[in-house]
Amino acid sequence: MKFDKPATNNPIDRLKVIGQPRDRIDGARKVTGTARYAYEQHDVVANQAYGYVVGAGIAKGRIASIKLDAARKAPGVLAIVTAKEAGKLSKGKRNTARLLAGPEIEHYHQAVALVVAESFEQARAAASLVEIAYAPTKGTFDLKAVKDRGEKPEGDDPSLDDTHVGDFPGAFESAEIKLDQNYTTPDESHAMMEPHATLAAWEGERLTLWTSNQMVAWGVTDMAATLGISKDNIRIISPFIGGGFGGKLFLRSDVLLAALGARAAKRPVKIALQRPLMINNTTHRPATIQRIRIGATREGKITAIGHESWSGDLPGGGPEVAVQQTRLLYAGANRMTKMRLVELDLPEGNAMRAPGEAPGLMALEIAMDEMAEKLSLDPIAFRMLNDTQVDPEKPERPFSMRQLGECFRVGAERFGWSRRQARPGTMRDGHGLIGFGVAAAFRNNIVMKSGARVSLDSQGIVTVETDMTDIGTGSYTIIGQTAAEMLGVDLDKVVVRLGDSAFPVSAGSGGQWGGNSATAGVYAACVKLREAVAQKLGINSGEAVFAGGEVKAGNRSLSLASAAASGPLSAEDTIEYGNLDETHQQSTFGAHFVEVSVDTATAETRIRRMLAVCAAGRILNPKTARSQVIGAMTMGAGAALMEELAVDKRRGFFVNHDLAGYEVPVHADIPHQDVIFLDETDPMSSPMKAKGVGELGICGVGAAIANAVYNATGVRVRDYPITLDKLIRHMPDAA
Repeated sequence: MKFDKPATNNPIDRLKVIGQPRDRIDGARKVTGTARYAYEQHDVVANQAYGYVVGAGIAKGRIASIKLDAARKAPGVLAIVTAKEAGKLSKGKRNTARLLAGPEIEHYHQAVALVVAESFEQARAAASLVEIAYAPTKGTFDLKAVKDRGEKPEGDDPSLDDTHVGDFPGAFESAEIKLDQNYTTPDESHAMMEPHATLAAWEGERLTLWTSNQMVAWGVTDMAATLGISKDNIRIISPFIGGGFGGKLFLRSDVLLAALGARAAKRPVKIALQRPLMINNTTHRPATIQRIRIGATREGKITAIGHESWSGDLPGGGPEVAVQQTRLLYAGANRMTKMRLVELDLPEGNAMRAPGEAPGLMALEIAMDEMAEKLSLDPIAFRMLNDTQVDPEKPERPFSMRQLGECFRVGAERFGWSRRQARPGTMRDGHGLIGFGVAAAFRNNIVMKSGARVSLDSQGIVTVETDMTDIGTGSYTIIGQTAAEMLGVDLDKVVVRLGDSAFPVSAGSGGQWGGNSATAGVYAACVKLREAVAQKLGINSGEAVFAGGEVKAGNRSLSLASAAASGPLSAEDTIEYGNLDETHQQSTFGAHFVEVSVDTATAETRIRRMLAVCAAGRILNPKTARSQVIGAMTMGAGAALMEELAVDKRRGFFVNHDLAGYEVPVHADIPHQDVIFLDETDPMSSPMKAKGVGELGICGVGAAIANAVYNATGVRVRDYPITLDKLIRHMPDAA
């Protein structure tokens, strides 16, 4: 199905199942422990062995020697794989560094060996006997120190280009009110609960991988390229994923080494990356240095806005695209954005929930508050004064739907924004200084080609199959709701099967495109199945109404199940998109409101209230969508107040590479969170008229907290995270 015209009325609009706050259809399996994750596939194949990955002990250089004799003689050892034993390996197009190193080392904890043994404990013990001597070379690990070496990122992606509209330098220089500030965000870890894990089994030339991967089709193609085999000989199965946040978008070393280990040991091999390797061996959100300049009239109209960002990655990697939202969020005739990339020898930087917008808004939305203060304007009033209904860089292109102003209006009323004190440090509650903060939320709406197969049996059961994954987002449920709505059955009559490369290729889970695109693919397949059902029943498909388990046309009414009485009916289709995203800018919007308390004596910050107001098209399931937003708000709180991968700038690794040293929010850190979804449908987006929401929820949260801390204390922190050491020396008198 080609979606190249705005959606009109269709069966989804009945909202009998879609749009309803249904419980997760996979929820019972998860809470009872019967939903099997990658490492828990104990009985899918017999005689499983265990692998343990050895990571490089240097960040850059080469292996001078590697001694394996003691490890080979250790109890239970079945095989040891190094680059030498593995033979020729290529590199998937989505990997920056090789997944198995040797002799050259590209980053710390890059995999250099795998030990396979009868048990995990034996594999771990033997791995400790592998003796490796390194010849290290000097590396570059400090973004700030080499910032001036930054170069324009290479590639055909237009999001990497510098942008210039009007005369930014001249307009900024002549502006009546100006802001010119630098902001920094640190390296961050995905820190998902489930480790990267894989079970690999060979059957002749065919390889089956039970793994934790957000993008099944990407994994198949990159694995085939890496091993130099046909992708038809690879099957990836990933039915449940215990968190990914972008860290499982791409092929990682557990997948490759499990396959190599299984080939060497001639039996299935299971691997789970230990936590330090999850942090140093896989990907992370790279640090940024950002410079923002804003010029405005005394009345508050922005006349010049410029945003520059610097980030680093391994050779061949890409930047953190932190200027994206600044190109679209606020009006202003004279504009400039630039990104510069430096080569660093740290582990690979790559996508983490809302790449670009999440760290970019952490800076931009502080700058907007600082500018509002210079103008003596309320922060919301300043933002609304510079709202726009067209793309500021291409005014001829309108937004398909933009309710940013309504997000602020509704949020301000619900939150009680009118009680905010403009002068910092004037609201108190006991020993706490109270502050209110606000920030805009913005994330582009991306749609992806997505396929599905839908079947009907003689019992009236509808089965949906697609390689779409569920990373805790509710994919099972909204896909089931889509099929139920389209075929007029209750949700309990739908079976959803996901995460298997034997199924039609979907959009996968990433970039906030998964829910909208995958359900649109199911919609397309259901349209075909409806036609097949109608034809089987001798009904005009254009007149057929599917409802209550029946198919009706005129005065005729037949059971849906009867269409499959002589055998199952099946239909498969793929949603493909035209150029509607070119004629209309498609984005999601929101507003975050936060109240904090900062202790007058210790500068300890506590979040007291959080509110998110989201305008993100049709909400397919308000219950699962709310879960996504409050989870994103929690991640935003972590980014604002505690999360930071500490870089050892001498040896080039992340020191706090476990969940003891890398701090993330816990229950005690998070107060009541309120979420409001505006009533919105966007026919430009998809037949579902939906958009993504899972990443919108993190965008702007960090800045809202930073602005609340400033409102509470009068201390402006521009370098995240906002830890008490950055506050305490500047706190107002406690008296």
